[in-house]
Amino acid sequence: MHELSICSSMLGIVRDNAAGRKVRAVHVRIGEMRQIVPDTLTYCWSLVTEQSELEGVELLVERVPAKIRCTGCGHDQLLNELAFVCGICSSSAVDLIEGDEFLITSLDLAGV
Repeated sequence: MHELSICSSMLGIVRDNAAGRKVRAVHVRIGEMRQIVPDTLTYCWSLVTEQSELEGVELLVERVPAKIRCTGCGHDQLLNELAFVCGICSSSAVDLIEGDEFLITSLDLAGV
């Protein structure tokens, strides 16, 4: 369950960026290709923030679908299955252009 160590790292990042201000929510974007389970991440967040100044702070997860771009014909497509093949020209020369991200995108702060 690597989500626990991820949440521990997030805790430090949130503390640093909040700079002593009260945090109401943390927004994160997680790509579908990341091996992070959103429900597990949310649960681990509640564990690492328990009995801290961030206890009760909501973790809001936005899932980002995996998207590829064909290097041959330039076609972009969302992946409906784990087949990295262009739906137009059937080329397997594709780049993953979305779906591998993991970002803390913003903090909702009290009084801001």
